[in-house]
Amino acid sequence: MASALSIILFFVYCYGFGSIARLAKESEDFLERHIMRIGIGLAAMPAFGLLLNLLHIPLDWRIFLLFSIALIAFSIYIDLKNKKPVLGGLQVRLNLYTIIALVLLAATFYMYLSGSFAYPYLEDDDPWSHSIGTSFIAQEKTLFSGGGIKFHYLDPYPPTYEMTMGILHQTNDSVYWNLKFFNSLIISLGIIFFFYFAKEFMKSSRKAAFAAFALFAVPAYLSHFIWALGFTMTLYFVSFYAAERIREDNKWWSIAAIVILTTITSSPTHSTYFGLFFLLYFFTRTAVERRFLKYEFMAGALAVFLAFALWWAPMIYTHGLAETMRGVHIQSGANVLSLGGTGDRPYALQDFLCSPKSGCYNGSNMINNPVGIGIFLFPLAVFGLILLISGYKSFFNKENYNKAVMIIWFLFAFYAVNAVRFKIKLSPFRAWMLLAFVTALAAAEAFDYIRAFVKSAAKAFTKNENIAKIFSYGIILLLAFAIYQTSFIPKYKVNTAQWSPGGFWTSGEEVGAYVWMRENLPKQSNVFTFDNFGALIGMDMEACAWCDEISSYRAIGFNQSAEENHAWLKENGFQYLIIDGQTAKKFGTENTNNKLNDIAESGLFSPVTQNNGAVILKV
Repeated sequence: MASALSIILFFVYCYGFGSIARLAKESEDFLERHIMRIGIGLAAMPAFGLLLNLLHIPLDWRIFLLFSIALIAFSIYIDLKNKKPVLGGLQVRLNLYTIIALVLLAATFYMYLSGSFAYPYLEDDDPWSHSIGTSFIAQEKTLFSGGGIKFHYLDPYPPTYEMTMGILHQTNDSVYWNLKFFNSLIISLGIIFFFYFAKEFMKSSRKAAFAAFALFAVPAYLSHFIWALGFTMTLYFVSFYAAERIREDNKWWSIAAIVILTTITSSPTHSTYFGLFFLLYFFTRTAVERRFLKYEFMAGALAVFLAFALWWAPMIYTHGLAETMRGVHIQSGANVLSLGGTGDRPYALQDFLCSPKSGCYNGSNMINNPVGIGIFLFPLAVFGLILLISGYKSFFNKENYNKAVMIIWFLFAFYAVNAVRFKIKLSPFRAWMLLAFVTALAAAEAFDYIRAFVKSAAKAFTKNENIAKIFSYGIILLLAFAIYQTSFIPKYKVNTAQWSPGGFWTSGEEVGAYVWMRENLPKQSNVFTFDNFGALIGMDMEACAWCDEISSYRAIGFNQSAEENHAWLKENGFQYLIIDGQTAKKFGTENTNNKLNDIAESGLFSPVTQNNGAVILKV
């Protein structure tokens, strides 16, 4: 029931805060208008949270709900006052391209969600750290750690992803479910947001639908991995959608600023990449249109100002510049123009073609940022790029700025992926998701050209319009099937495979003990460990990792007697103690065995379950 409530509230929050779009001219299309309100609200809600946090107002879900409802009510009031249909009326007009986008959204969500819950633990290392930050925000209702535990992904790390997860977690009792479900949902929503962005950007629903299909299929565009980058990428499309809407109504500039604010305070690398993409978009449009884009400039400038005022200035004031840089994982003395990533390596043609040798097609791809485009999709995108470049003369037409932007974006993303060979780089392996979305745009250009060419050739040969249409539909289906087989199937294999629980675990038995704990102990049971609180919190146990007295005791408690341990655990409300392989790794196997013998001889703890990886004891 709590899970259902959180899902309902997610859409209420997003739609409510997204009602700020009512201040500008929205799309006439019913579904686009209301779906993009959800996207805008997904960004506006954490932007509002940054303001509350700076004012030291608790980040409580009830406050967000109240403002959401107030904004919806205000929107209805304006409609009634102006004697217009409430919320724009219920004139739903579905077309084939919108249906395709909605189907792609549903299929993506099914793939990510089923893959995420295919194993009973969080994957790799990052999500366990995110579970601590999520739990902290849910309970403490602030983004400021107060100088206690050093969070890996919070304070001074950009906070809007963690904040969103923390607020959502306030209405359910499982951080494990919360992270898996909402992470899958948010990155899946990116497909429909991308469709509407591409529709505005390319000025064609048909091209947008194929671009959305390409993004849906390409292996390199995200996995269900739990990290802030998925949130950032989803907001890319909402941000550029809002920027594109400025052409229709200048009032969109302030809405775009709010969305961009959240986009650039969600992750260090891809918030930076977004800034670069936005600058390329801005200067390319300025050159093609031969005018200064005043409102787009105002949107970007206001977003940067607000990001500094609401987050970065407090971080620098609290921690200092050097510590703030370390908090976003830039070590002191590092060259900020040459930052690598954990998965960086040189790439060959086979990586882009997603061949079995690259590890893409056989399902052994990377789980956080898979590589590969596809043996049909990548050449199609390159062909699209060639078509765009060959039509450079059309750039003098101000309406064709999008083509110039696509070329610049594609070349930049291609460089970013291959930058490991060069001095200037920013986590090249993480740039694959950037290349993926610009690849989708370029491929859509090629697709539309091929469709039109086949239709024209068939009409010239058969002299029959209907037969020409059949041929054009046939080439669409043929291309879609080829891309499905060579791009989506590898993507599906990776996203529904059994992923590793992370490199810090010492054995499968240890993981099994934690899985047993999550499945058999009551949620939010107070469990103490002498080592890794993230593993406990990620398995829905209660462990105040950020509390000074608890983190301090973790450093000294192992060397105390069983009697002293029992007294302290009882006094602080702990119900269980776990001694695991990580504890043995930290303190040594012999010392850990001695500790277990001392505990057993004391008679103050009773074993609940044990295996070769861990012992869980009731206090």
